[in-house]
Amino acid sequence: MDGATLIAGIDAAAHEATLFAAIWFLVGGIDDLLVDLIYFGRRLCAWVHPSSAAPCPLAAPPPGRIAVFIPAWDESAVIGDMLRTALARFDHTDYVLYVGAYPNDPATIAAVRDVAAADCRVRLVIGGAPGPTTKADCLNNLWHAMLLDEAAQASAVVAVALHDAEDVVHPLELRIYAQWLQRYSAIQLPVMPLPHPRSRLVAGHYCDEFAEAHGKSLVVRQALGAGMPLAGVGCAVRRDMLGRIADMRGDGPFDATSLTEDYELGLTVAALGGETALVRVPERPGGRPVAVRAYFPDTLNAAIRQKARWLTGIALIGWDRTGWGRIEAIGDHWMRMRDRRATLAIPVLAIAYAAFAMWGTSLGSHLFVGSRPPGLPPLIVELLLTNAALLVWRLSMRALFVWRGYGVREALWSLPRVLVGNLIALFAARRALLLYLKILAGAAPRWDKTAHQFPDDVERVTA
Repeated sequence: MDGATLIAGIDAAAHEATLFAAIWFLVGGIDDLLVDLIYFGRRLCAWVHPSSAAPCPLAAPPPGRIAVFIPAWDESAVIGDMLRTALARFDHTDYVLYVGAYPNDPATIAAVRDVAAADCRVRLVIGGAPGPTTKADCLNNLWHAMLLDEAAQASAVVAVALHDAEDVVHPLELRIYAQWLQRYSAIQLPVMPLPHPRSRLVAGHYCDEFAEAHGKSLVVRQALGAGMPLAGVGCAVRRDMLGRIADMRGDGPFDATSLTEDYELGLTVAALGGETALVRVPERPGGRPVAVRAYFPDTLNAAIRQKARWLTGIALIGWDRTGWGRIEAIGDHWMRMRDRRATLAIPVLAIAYAAFAMWGTSLGSHLFVGSRPPGLPPLIVELLLTNAALLVWRLSMRALFVWRGYGVREALWSLPRVLVGNLIALFAARRALLLYLKILAGAAPRWDKTAHQFPDDVERVTA
């Protein structure tokens, strides 16, 4: 093959890859644009026709015990501080913190026992199987322990809240659960990752993603009546609804074979006719929303591991496990398709980067031999210009929601963090595919968690 033929082949491959990526970027851009338009339409309707006043977070909550489930595997570094902070912060009269541990994790057991010895509101539950199993399996152990306590004390729990071992809880959240669960079957509070002082890019990209997901995407899902996935933290489900799910599954409300039990739990609540609400209320008039805050992974490897678990559980295995909603539920189908579009978006992104590399190679080759690079066909030019406009809109929307939650500085950081998020997604897709193939081959799903951190000065980082 001579040089001219090779260069022509590179040019053709670059054209085809660019066209393919541009078409699918256009589809994804229109998809995102529709979500934005629905969100702003809902905001406009709420401004024109204000709804009735929401319950005041400071009002006295209705009576009833709330069980807070906290699964913990290898969490000795954070669980003690998390429990002490929750006990000091929760402004509620009746709650119990159920902490799930494993018999082969003595450090975590010791840390929980140290707190439980000083406060009877902490209940340590040690599972029978060595860890790690799955988070769902650990949660089911807590469910059975709660049932035993209900029987022994002749008192029923009204709601179950979910938290992770690294969460910084909000003082008012149990009050909000108690108030809003009188109307809804499940509640999700906003999750606001803490900006990490040593990881502005990797940990910071979680701030961007959750700012949009819990500031806009879940609002749209609720407006469409679609099943709303739970985040696994900062959420609560009514006791009677969890009981129905447990009766249906037979061994607890959480599917022990799931890698993303929180996502599936929210869809199951919807399938059983329950309604889930994203509750975004200010802690005081004009103040910040009542939200859960935590440090997210601050290294590239840890973020890839976490994103791979989410991608496997939601976009790959989740497709097999949860299927689709009712035939007539168009909004629910659309939202589930968005949840799973990573299976197409990641290959398209990889092809786009490959096309960029091929154009660079093409340009260099033509300069080397002294020939003129070929121009782009008008169709590709129009697609690229349209996608560029959609990209500007997309970046603007992300910056807007990050600014709303974190201020101007983080909003500016959100722009370069898009590239970091893409890089993490590409590596996470490879890991997720390998994990998915192992599970298809018969491997048991395991809790592939990352190391966690708890803030040294809770009041400073959440003020």
